[in-house]
Amino acid sequence: MEEASTTSQTGTPDGRPPPDDVVIALRDVHKAFGDKHVLCGVSLSVNRGTSAVVMGGSGTGKSVLIKHIVQLLEPDRGEVWVKGQRMDQLDDDAVDALRLHIGYLFQGGALFDSMTVYENLDFLLDRHTTLSRAERRERIEETLAWVNLREKAPQYPAELSGGQKKRIGLARAIILEPEILLYDEPTTGLDPISVRTVSDLIVRLRDERGITSIAITHDLLCAEIIGDAVSFLCEGKIIAHGVFDDLRHSGHPELRNFFGT
Repeated sequence: MEEASTTSQTGTPDGRPPPDDVVIALRDVHKAFGDKHVLCGVSLSVNRGTSAVVMGGSGTGKSVLIKHIVQLLEPDRGEVWVKGQRMDQLDDDAVDALRLHIGYLFQGGALFDSMTVYENLDFLLDRHTTLSRAERRERIEETLAWVNLREKAPQYPAELSGGQKKRIGLARAIILEPEILLYDEPTTGLDPISVRTVSDLIVRLRDERGITSIAITHDLLCAEIIGDAVSFLCEGKIIAHGVFDDLRHSGHPELRNFFGT
């Protein structure tokens, strides 16, 4: 087994777009909140149709990293590229247009409690598409069937299990048929069976729809199932990059502590 690379992916800022096969690229991204430096020169690139995973302990900046891709946060320094466009230099209208190509699965699901499952999905279609009511209904039924929860359409989030909420959240993330998906701890709080169910759905999205994705997680089973490439974030920097087994068998002290090896 080859040793995981103990340096981050190359990403020297030069203002030029990444190659066409790179859908997402972060180059030397820095972010601080007051005196707390969270990202200290993160570089990461994700090729089209692949599933990248960013791992690390709690409070290491994983969520901060992923929020830069949709401009929920702006970098203090560095470049953020999405689909050949420099996200951190776009105006608000251009950012909003690009966001429609990106699905986001929030850690807590972020479903509207006062809406049924059907209404949660229809809200996005009604707001962001020109589909007729009948066409929206067909899209919703197809999407719920894809996550094997079609019968849950009339129920409210409070009536769902944790695993079902995650799958409905995933359905909402893909309802606009995005090219990119971002997952914020997609399996946190789930039992091992539900972890595998959600992880297998993420793999199917890559294989059947060609979706490019980044997942941030500390769940070893999820990372092993979904990750084509895995990066490890520690103290604001990516200290290792490779396939899952490379990182799991790394001799780096931080990785050995994380994996318990």
